[in-house]
Amino acid sequence: MQTSAVPDLAHTHARPIHWLATAAAMAAVVAGAAMLQPEAATASQAGGIRTAAAPAPAPAPDPAAVTYPLDCAGAPSVVAKRATGDIDGDGRPETVVAAHCRAGSGTPPSGLYVLARGAGTGARVVATLVEPRERRSVSEVSVSGGAVGATLFGYSSPDVPSCCPDQRETVKWRWEGDKFVRSAATAARSA
Repeated sequence: MQTSAVPDLAHTHARPIHWLATAAAMAAVVAGAAMLQPEAATASQAGGIRTAAAPAPAPAPDPAAVTYPLDCAGAPSVVAKRATGDIDGDGRPETVVAAHCRAGSGTPPSGLYVLARGAGTGARVVATLVEPRERRSVSEVSVSGGAVGATLFGYSSPDVPSCCPDQRETVKWRWEGDKFVRSAATAARSA
């Protein structure tokens, strides 16, 4: 009688420890694959041409970097109000500034100026919306929807003391063609 020798295959029986080791190994492979992800695919134009990302928009002009056309007789000028936004639709922000001379008392007249970026990174005054000689003070400035808005205080006559403006007017300016056009949002009235 011939007996065939059957090898002992006890080690080929799966035991719970084998399944646990296999699961741990698979988890390690999946975790490793998740950490080594390729970069996201990006579409390109025909011919492999890629377009550069749009440059970051330039910041609005800095009011501190400008000398204002104010005659302050040696006193410093003060930027009292400012607002920024794209006024002329060119995609770059402008800054609107209400500035006046520092005064010890009274209400000094303001100038309302539009600043734009000059050559390089500097700023420059490109428009004067309110001249200081008009004897107005500016209490609010805004830029919204491409329009400059301001609340102006003034005087009904030269006899009104400079401490106490007696007229209030809300106005807007819009860039049209190559200049700012002023319109009254509310008529002048006594304050």
